[in-house]
Amino acid sequence: MANALEQISQAGVAVWLDDLSRQRLKDKSLENLISKDYVVGVTTNPSIFAAAIGKSDLYHEDILRNRNLSIEEIITKLTTDDVRSACDIFEKTFLDSNKTDGRVSIEVDPRFARDANKTVAQGKHLWQIIDRPNLLIKVPATIEGLPAITELIAEGISVNVTLIFSVARHKQVLAAYAEGISRRISSGKSVNDIQSVASFFISRIDSAIDAMLPSDSPIRGCAAIANAVLAYESFLSFESSDNWQVLAKNGANVQRPLWASTGVKDPAYDSTRYVMQLVATNTVNTMPEATLNAVRQFGVFQGDSITPNFTVSKSNMAKLALAGVDIEKITHDLELDGVAKFESSWLELMNSVKAITLGNA
Repeated sequence: MANALEQISQAGVAVWLDDLSRQRLKDKSLENLISKDYVVGVTTNPSIFAAAIGKSDLYHEDILRNRNLSIEEIITKLTTDDVRSACDIFEKTFLDSNKTDGRVSIEVDPRFARDANKTVAQGKHLWQIIDRPNLLIKVPATIEGLPAITELIAEGISVNVTLIFSVARHKQVLAAYAEGISRRISSGKSVNDIQSVASFFISRIDSAIDAMLPSDSPIRGCAAIANAVLAYESFLSFESSDNWQVLAKNGANVQRPLWASTGVKDPAYDSTRYVMQLVATNTVNTMPEATLNAVRQFGVFQGDSITPNFTVSKSNMAKLALAGVDIEKITHDLELDGVAKFESSWLELMNSVKAITLGNA
């Protein structure tokens, strides 16, 4: 029986893991996923590191050894050491994919989500101290974050733009990326090695909108996938634009859509829906391990499940609007909530590290 992970990989989906921990590095489980489950990249976020560091003794020795540093400095050391190690594990994947995949993401301090200057400064700092070409710096796609995307790309730093919920914001992210590429080309510098992904969040859309609809509504569970399908349509439109074609002729790489938050939260839904219904070339799907396992075990490959569905997705979004769903308000609120959750996880992480330095954990 064909493996759905292999099938979607061959169809143009880069399978990434949405998780990283020192335990995963130590027990070789990451290498196992690379060799057996077609995993070609890793994403992290403040929640992932809060769980990894707060629930494992593997970090205690490093924390105590560096207790003379500030809490933020200790966290930077712990997270960058893990990410650097993961980058090294993915070096062969990175080279075999012509430097497209084999990427590992690390996020700037989420408290900087509304401050472009601090985001840029920390992005440069993380890029320098990790010192691996297959790194991606994660930048929140807030309005304030858009100039930071452009600046980091112009500096030659590859970026993962995170917390994108709306098609409108996705278009702004594509424009910010292109502006950074254009500025770098204008300064006479190469763009060949710069990569970027635009992390478009999926499951949270359905969670928010389903709660507004009657339990028997025929349009429950259709919003997230329709929203993502239309984001991919905007990506194709941008990719074919005259502006982008000029940049591509100068060596620019497309900013691939990355489907994030692909773990299904409603048990009534197929556990693979946010993977198998979002298959198209030049996409990335970052999955929690539970979703990865579900796709391997139960995924039913349907080929390209995005481009044939542009019309039906527009129809579904129109039906949602008629049902009183204000998608722009919902995506705006989800962005605010997403930033707040990552800030909360960051503070949780700081408290965990502080407790260990004080001998309270």
